[in-house]
Amino acid sequence: MNKIFSDRSDFINLENEMPIEDRLSSKTVYQRLCQTRDIHGQRPAVSFQLKSGNKDKNITLSYDELTDRVTQTANLFRSLGVGPDDVVAYLLPTTHETLITLMAGMTAGIVAPINPTLSADHISALLKEVNAKVLVTLKPFPKTQVAQLAHNAVKNAKCVETVVEVDLLPHVSPPLKLIIPFLRPKLNIEHNARVIEFNSETLKQNTNLEFVEKDNDPFCAYFHTGGTTGMPKIVQHRHSGALYNGWLGAEILMDEYDVVICPMPLFHVFAAYPAWLCVMSAGSHMVMPTPAGYRGDGVFKNFWKLVERYKGTFVITVPTAAAALMNHPIDANISTLKNIFCGSAPMPTKLFEKFQKETGVSIIEGYGMTEATCLVSCNPPDGEHKIGSVGLPLPFTDVKILEINRKDEVVRECQFDEPGEICINNPGIVVGSTYTDPNKNISLFVDDKFLRTGDIGYMDADGYLWLTGRAKDVIMRGGHNIDPLIIEEALAGHPSISLAGAIGQPDIYSGELPCAYVELVSGSATSVGELMEYAQQNVSDKTACPKYIEILSESIKIAYKKANIKPEVLVSSYHGVPKRYLSQGDPYHCQCQKTTRLIREKLGWSSQDIITTFQSKFGPEEWLQPYTVKKVAELAKEGVKNIAVIAPAFSSDCIEK
Repeated sequence: MNKIFSDRSDFINLENEMPIEDRLSSKTVYQRLCQTRDIHGQRPAVSFQLKSGNKDKNITLSYDELTDRVTQTANLFRSLGVGPDDVVAYLLPTTHETLITLMAGMTAGIVAPINPTLSADHISALLKEVNAKVLVTLKPFPKTQVAQLAHNAVKNAKCVETVVEVDLLPHVSPPLKLIIPFLRPKLNIEHNARVIEFNSETLKQNTNLEFVEKDNDPFCAYFHTGGTTGMPKIVQHRHSGALYNGWLGAEILMDEYDVVICPMPLFHVFAAYPAWLCVMSAGSHMVMPTPAGYRGDGVFKNFWKLVERYKGTFVITVPTAAAALMNHPIDANISTLKNIFCGSAPMPTKLFEKFQKETGVSIIEGYGMTEATCLVSCNPPDGEHKIGSVGLPLPFTDVKILEINRKDEVVRECQFDEPGEICINNPGIVVGSTYTDPNKNISLFVDDKFLRTGDIGYMDADGYLWLTGRAKDVIMRGGHNIDPLIIEEALAGHPSISLAGAIGQPDIYSGELPCAYVELVSGSATSVGELMEYAQQNVSDKTACPKYIEILSESIKIAYKKANIKPEVLVSSYHGVPKRYLSQGDPYHCQCQKTTRLIREKLGWSSQDIITTFQSKFGPEEWLQPYTVKKVAELAKEGVKNIAVIAPAFSSDCIEK
């Protein structure tokens, strides 16, 4: 990179030089790959290693080799009946073959990555929603159930005509390589789809593309986000949006000499676009350690040695992974490392400062979303990195902060430092057709142009974007967004549950963890342990399985029954937060009030029998009121002699003196 990007004016100048259409030298992702191949053919494109050790076997593909493999795989998909409007889905951990499938699927038709941690029913619903003709997945391999999961999903997804199996055996070193064939799990196949092997079939194909791609900017990818088993949300991406993301990375973040360490999963847009498409467009080198990325055995322990091994210059991460990395000593030479690109959520200030101090590396925070083909903003590489901000809107991205009422009407545009809903427009947004389901596009845009993100934030006078809350009730666990409805619908299926609600609880490592509060039908004796087991079996997304379930009204009934003297008032005490959070749109206050109301209604109590309070403030600014300690004192002065306190949002809490 020769250009300097220090403030918003640098981005604006880039916009004014020429329109984005003239900057995209190719019309398809495959054409862009071929352009990079023509310039950097012998340079390394992507490296993958099955195990995390810095001396473990790795395989590196050059741009020449990668392009050949993508071409052969695209030809295979076309030979299987995939046309330009047909879908190739993949259910895979991270491997070379996953990246090849991503690119080849975009070339032959439309690619649909699927999270392999989902349940078979959820995967089946996604396959049917996109009408997938081909599914690429793992061949049975020890210590993973992905293969069986895929075949179970295909059983109920009759649209899938062919299952293509990827074998991890080429990535295994002797002597284990000789043993694996005898340890493969046996499959139970109950569908009629054809099953073929990925590597043997792709290698039979021509290394020249045997068909002509559409060049009228067709859809190239379907990424799923949020949604429940019966209601998947599928976001549509065009080639122009993918190419725009790649151009941003090559122009602003990376160059051909960068080595990007990316342990993020390739079913997520963060790895597909800000990582790989940027790498490919710049002619850089991407490293993928283990099929499970950050979750792989020994990755955190060996991470800094992997940076040294590959002479990494750029790391892709999220706050939860960054926090985990700080629990391991920097026991390697990481002098080549220049930048850390962090997304999914703002990094906590203390973590930001600690990470930067320990590594001596600049952290670039960014903001993106699946509905925008990812990238929206980032802190300028050569300018001020405002801790907690997600940076400046990127070139050709227009961000508005709007006050929108309950009727989905725009009231006004907010001033600097004034929170409102973040609405965006950029080349990655498919206006009017963001989701495959037209019903989900209703009220998604304002002024027929700006996508409503559902996020609350503000813009400061320097043009930096700040996130302050969410209009949506999404639970953000690490880099994974969880729709509470996934949990609530699963728990509602239990015969003993009459009401279920799920929220995210703050967690130092994950950002938020899913928790559930339930009410039981009258006379039920179901335990929390039984409900936890039921949730583990029935919540379709395993990362959404609640870490804590509370039977609220039942616990109160039991406590009151055991009490020698019946309490006159029950104080429902919640953790305190600054009052400004409420004014900035954070839903926490409303969630607390709703919880208390539901408990009151279930118990048949009056509003005087149970009240809502918040833990006392910390620091100089005003927090949510009434404060628990002051309210309890006031009740005592009023003559209330017997007071009970419950902490619905925590397994335990305290009352300050």
